[in-house]
Amino acid sequence: MGIGLTEEHVALADSVHGVAGRGAEHAALAGQGLLGLHLPEECGGQGYGLLESCVALEALGERRVSGPYLPGVLASAALAGAEPRLLRGLADGSLTAAVELLPGCALGSARADLFVVPTGGGSWALLDRDDVTAEPLDGIDPDRPLCAVTTASPGRAPGRALGQAPVRELAAVLLGAEACGVAAWAVRTAAGHAREREQFGRPIGQFQGVKHRVAGALVALEQARAAVWDAARALDEARRGVPGTTRLLSDEHRLAVAVAAVLAPDAAVRCAADAIQVLGGIGYTFEHDAHRYYRRALSGRMLAGDPGPWAEEAARLAVAGVRRRLEPDLPPEAAPVRDTIRAQAASLRAEEPPARRARLAREGWIMPHLPRPWGRAATPLEQVIIHQEFGDLGRPNLGIAAWAVPSIVRYGTREQQDRFLPGTFTGEIVWCQLFSEPGAGSDLAGLTTKAVRVEGGWSLTGQKIWTSLAQYAHWGICLARTSPERAKHDGITYFLVDLASPGVTVRPLKEINGDEIFNQVFLDDVFVPDDLVVGAVNEGWRVARDTLSHERVALGDTWGPGSRHTDLARLVARLPPLSQAQHEQAGRLWAEGQAISALGLRVTLSRLAGADPGAAPSVRKLLGMRHAQAISEFCWSLAPSDPYWGRMILTTRAFTIGGGTTEVQLNIIAERALGLPRDP
Repeated sequence: MGIGLTEEHVALADSVHGVAGRGAEHAALAGQGLLGLHLPEECGGQGYGLLESCVALEALGERRVSGPYLPGVLASAALAGAEPRLLRGLADGSLTAAVELLPGCALGSARADLFVVPTGGGSWALLDRDDVTAEPLDGIDPDRPLCAVTTASPGRAPGRALGQAPVRELAAVLLGAEACGVAAWAVRTAAGHAREREQFGRPIGQFQGVKHRVAGALVALEQARAAVWDAARALDEARRGVPGTTRLLSDEHRLAVAVAAVLAPDAAVRCAADAIQVLGGIGYTFEHDAHRYYRRALSGRMLAGDPGPWAEEAARLAVAGVRRRLEPDLPPEAAPVRDTIRAQAASLRAEEPPARRARLAREGWIMPHLPRPWGRAATPLEQVIIHQEFGDLGRPNLGIAAWAVPSIVRYGTREQQDRFLPGTFTGEIVWCQLFSEPGAGSDLAGLTTKAVRVEGGWSLTGQKIWTSLAQYAHWGICLARTSPERAKHDGITYFLVDLASPGVTVRPLKEINGDEIFNQVFLDDVFVPDDLVVGAVNEGWRVARDTLSHERVALGDTWGPGSRHTDLARLVARLPPLSQAQHEQAGRLWAEGQAISALGLRVTLSRLAGADPGAAPSVRKLLGMRHAQAISEFCWSLAPSDPYWGRMILTTRAFTIGGGTTEVQLNIIAERALGLPRDP
């Protein structure tokens, strides 16, 4: 996914790519209306928003387009509400602009017609070319025009006062959008080279070090895109709140901007540097464009402002209680759907808890996306509304069953469904997962548990490990090898195992935090009848993949209690003032957490639109697991005597292991999203 999610945004990005591919002269961009996407039609614009400008800037960033486009869009956005003549000139390209973002350094050409300059105290002014002396500046990016600006004469009028216009906030978001384009080029280029370049007899993309570097760059890119997308939405919200202006930003909007400013410029620098590393000597020469993208990324980060102060701003706002609302804006047709679901929620709310639980199960509210009668065949829109309206009804957490149930629905017989699903939904049946083995963790192709054909069924023998809550479970979903002569994933069958069966032994394992959630499970000639095989014999891997897909979605939806960025903010709020370094680190962690939430919203919106969210769900799961650990480590460092955080720093070590290790997730992202070759 790019910054834009809708079909219209995808079409816009494609159009900009087409224009940019033909040379992207300023006049051509103006002729396509791209300079005024965010401006009202009466000012010569297209009547859209800054989000559309960010979609265009990402596409132009991929092409490393230079010239007056970015400073012109920034100036016209800052001038919202100014005289229409100026805005029309900026929109049609007859006027160009430069904006002083750093002391003595303006983004734009020294020959610009208009100059936006700071006047102190957060205020800005618009000066004509005759009011300033501007000299070209040499920067690290020779293709990006910069200039030094001084007023022509102390006696001159200061031009038009712009007041407290959010110029730096606008610049951070627009430069962040360009940064996403730079990062996207870098990821695509590195992945393409890794697929084709051979060393030591095979493509370098098969080497895990290269694979993980490129996948990690994609993860950084997707996080940056989510942050910039949300910040652009925030600025558009501010414009809608006060038509014709973006000068009044709420703290919520400023928080979204700070998050984008922390993440996007750094992501571009990281991705461009990684591309050079993957390209090797090729990338370090003028023969390749990689150095030009690295220069552009460094230049953009400089102009957007040091991420450190932006992180401190994010921390300040978050600790003060500011929160960014990240809920989907639903279409008008959602209103009657909400009315119906709200009425049913009210009816359930009036029930006593036992009766409510029975109705939730009977009426398909626990997993509403499942087909009837086990769910409600809810559309993505209905699922979102159910999630919102049922928030206080205490819908049960099914645990492992949330992964098993969809597979039983899809591959199980009707007899299996009738036998197991009603009791699972009411909590009478608790499940565990008998997949991992001492010699086969994430590598399920290495399973050694054997299932031998006996009269009326199968005899299972083997050992399972890391089985969560097996000591409390009634049934387990189990993989065992039924045809050992077959290779790898062939010859595996999916069984339902009664844990009360003779030959089943469960031994809890004490974990790093003192809990006993994991278990060893020994299967010693355990009989499983034929009617407890799910799917076809020897085709259990197909069923297991379905189960694992639900596992990753469930784990990616939440990353553990007490390990969210909101918990960090609450802790910092009650502690003595932090040092500057600690405050900055808190802000960076907040930014990462808010971007993960924004990424989740983007996945939801993509599914609502019937689109494929691409790598975003896997990226979100990976980011969430690592982020939980980082939050716990930081909070424990601030409050080492707090037993809660002492427990969480230990508990979260498991998060990057369970449900597919970080390394496995990076392999999946690299191979499925970027097309890097699998290890033979």
